[in-house]
Amino acid sequence: MRKMTQVTPYAAPVARLLLSFMFILSGLQKITGYAGTQQYMEAMGVPGAFLPLAILTEVAGGIALLLGWQARIAAVLLAGFSVISGLLFHFLPSLGMEGMAAQGEMISFMKNLTIAGGMLMVVAAGPGKWSLDARAGRETATA
Repeated sequence: MRKMTQVTPYAAPVARLLLSFMFILSGLQKITGYAGTQQYMEAMGVPGAFLPLAILTEVAGGIALLLGWQARIAAVLLAGFSVISGLLFHFLPSLGMEGMAAQGEMISFMKNLTIAGGMLMVVAAGPGKWSLDARAGRETATA
């Protein structure tokens, strides 16, 4: 048990890094491939006017989560983003597909749900003691 308690303080910052990396990178890729992303969104029935909001959510939310600043709020937003984008871009398209294509989209949808679950763990447990929230006294520094 003692060895586990030596590792525990590192779990929250590593988890935040792993959870945030995808969002930050994805948001930045949407900026560099703006026109293509906008076209893809519109082809999926989502107005391209929502792209700036998606970029802001991913980049700002990802950075906030990474730093542990307003981490619970960022995690709630990113969890919601994961569920909504999973429904729109993976689950609903899978309904019109068959075989491996449908299975691939369903796996992607389930990954989005899994990410949302990880974000809700951040909401429940907080960002840990190595976070800006803990430094500012907004968090109980237990993890």
